[in-house]
Amino acid sequence: MKIIITGGGDVGFHLAKMLSGESQDIYLIDENKKRLNYIGTHLDVYTIEGDATSIHILKEAKVEQADLVIAVTSSEETNILVSILAKQFGAKRTIARINNQELLMEENAALYKKLGIDDLISPVQLAAKEIKRLVKRSAFTDNLEFENGKLSVIGITIGADSPLKNKTIIESAHLNPNLTFKPIALHRKEHTIIVRSNTQILANDILYFITSPESIDLIMNICDKKCFDIKDIMILGGSSIGLATASLLEKDYRVILIEKNAERCSFLAGKLKNTLVVNIDGRDVKALEEEGLGDMDAFVAVTADSESNIMSSLVAKNHNVKKTIARVENIDYIHLSQNIGIDTLINKKIIAASNIFKYIRKGEINAMGSLHGVDAEIIEFNVKANSKVTKKTINRLKFPRTANIAGVIRNEFGFIPFGDFQLKEGDKAVVFSLTESIHKIENFFS
Repeated sequence: MKIIITGGGDVGFHLAKMLSGESQDIYLIDENKKRLNYIGTHLDVYTIEGDATSIHILKEAKVEQADLVIAVTSSEETNILVSILAKQFGAKRTIARINNQELLMEENAALYKKLGIDDLISPVQLAAKEIKRLVKRSAFTDNLEFENGKLSVIGITIGADSPLKNKTIIESAHLNPNLTFKPIALHRKEHTIIVRSNTQILANDILYFITSPESIDLIMNICDKKCFDIKDIMILGGSSIGLATASLLEKDYRVILIEKNAERCSFLAGKLKNTLVVNIDGRDVKALEEEGLGDMDAFVAVTADSESNIMSSLVAKNHNVKKTIARVENIDYIHLSQNIGIDTLINKKIIAASNIFKYIRKGEINAMGSLHGVDAEIIEFNVKANSKVTKKTINRLKFPRTANIAGVIRNEFGFIPFGDFQLKEGDKAVVFSLTESIHKIENFFS
């Protein structure tokens, strides 16, 4: 598959990194020579220096042979133009990253298809939706639903009094007598581990389960966690993400939005219907206290400054705010949340890259999701007739050890498969896989 990525920023780099180990034919175009040199020395991709809207540069990348062109520069005008040009020159499919939320309105979809843009991706909107999901399930670090909740993948931190603490998976099997959930992986410090029967669970590990809806309360109990009602939310930062998040949350929660720029506050107040917009500096702890920080159930920090978001979230934790979510731009910070006490760190560019990633996958894919700070993907495959996974039971498939067929939906019913289970045509299989193994797994479903 030939893929052209335009824009070597965080989204483009992360995409190229995810793809570079998969024998894909990848070209990355960027005007920044220093950035390209870094990418060229770290990833197995072809780099081209130049303006992606240049016809000469697109021809140099052999755009007419491209299966997919992904335009993810910081300029949405550039991304739209690149996508239009690429389609005119023969590219099979185009994806454009955009920032303007109005462009995502359904009535505009036909227009963009006509122009040659197959899909529009908004990192801002994707991040806002992710924040809403995290707020909805207050006790979880991650929450991904498949087939309208028939199966869920949840991340939850192991508490000090959990009966799972210091036990292996096999030693704690009696806690799951009906086999309605399954631990599939854990995150410890900076490492993601696919759990096996002899994997030991420690306090403060983030343990990932796949579960049917009726077992979620049981999982929380054995992890020593409790869900709590969220009613009052404080959002720090009136950025585009802050605005999009407040727009989604104000329908169901009492929301206060903190923004230090007075002119921006006036703009936000005009856009939001049920959100209280307050003009103060979020670094002023006294001012936050006066606005009721200690009475909040959740605190969401989405300013453009990663360090401020982390520090303000820690301040919120110190004021007994139960749920904290911080936006970070530095991808290296993503692994820190487990160690410093913030519930979840999110990066909108990683979320966007993972969302785009599903367009590149082989096989019949229904849905795809990522876990925060974890180098892994959750993929829902449609099981096709005569694919490898239908030939043998799960324990005889020789599936990669860095992956797990975690859940199955058959005849609209979700359940957890174990070793002697055999998939069949028409099933939907939920697979957990470290990123490095995804291309191997696709061969089982293609």
